[in-house]
Amino acid sequence: MTIDLFLQHLANGISLGSLYALIAIGYTMVYGILRLINFAHGDIFMMATYFAFFGVITFGLPWYISFPIVLLLTALLGMTVELVAYRPLRDAPKISILISAIGASFLLENLAIVLFGGVPKPFPTPEIFTDVIRVGSVSIQKLTFYIPAVAIICLTFLLYLVNKTKTGMAMRAVSKDHETARVMGVNVDRIILVTFGLGSFLAAVGGIMWGLKFPQIAPLMGVIPGLKCFIAAVIGGIGNIKGAVIGGFILGIGEILLIAFLPNLTGYRDAFAFILLIVILLYKPTGIMGEKLTEKV
Repeated sequence: MTIDLFLQHLANGISLGSLYALIAIGYTMVYGILRLINFAHGDIFMMATYFAFFGVITFGLPWYISFPIVLLLTALLGMTVELVAYRPLRDAPKISILISAIGASFLLENLAIVLFGGVPKPFPTPEIFTDVIRVGSVSIQKLTFYIPAVAIICLTFLLYLVNKTKTGMAMRAVSKDHETARVMGVNVDRIILVTFGLGSFLAAVGGIMWGLKFPQIAPLMGVIPGLKCFIAAVIGGIGNIKGAVIGGFILGIGEILLIAFLPNLTGYRDAFAFILLIVILLYKPTGIMGEKLTEKV
């Protein structure tokens, strides 16, 4: 493999890793607050691509108007899922909330099939994202550079929000202890709702970027990316925002380089993520940046 070809694969890996990171952050934020996995997150990501499709194709809105509207609508969808599927079971056993999350996932998938049809649709891709940059013999889409840039901007904003604002302080308090945070005057329900909204907002950003990079959408398109992004969050240390980003890049770059160096294993591309998950759980179950587990006495 020539250095030019390696650089092209590396750029594609960073781009895919950025997509995984954007979606994985949503998983890790919800887990950090509620200590449970939002299994509907991948389907919220899928719904964002359909919102964008209908905004541009059906309603004829320019992409720069449609895409921001999609971000808001998807955030509202995520908050609605929290209100309907999670909040009524806030004090129920964890298994009940888990079942509700899985039910919400199936509901969104089948609702999409009924409303949008099972036939894949072409995602609208503006020309600004399809232009190609040539560096020597390497040809790379501009989108390949846009995706990591968007991921960095979102991560910077999120870290500022969590570490430098009152809302972020409240999030950190709720993640430690709901009852103590409530006694200290934190509106726990509002903070959880905001967390779901932010996570879904980032899923929408990832969904739009995903649709631009892989311009075909379908009702079940969120299943495999959702699982992979959950794995990315676990690899980095679920509950840790920076860890989710690191896990996303490891998974994305690893996948692309695997099929670049070992093209015979292309059919096992998805299996790579699950093998990596098993290895991480065996040797570092808390993830790369996860907190060390201590036994209670």
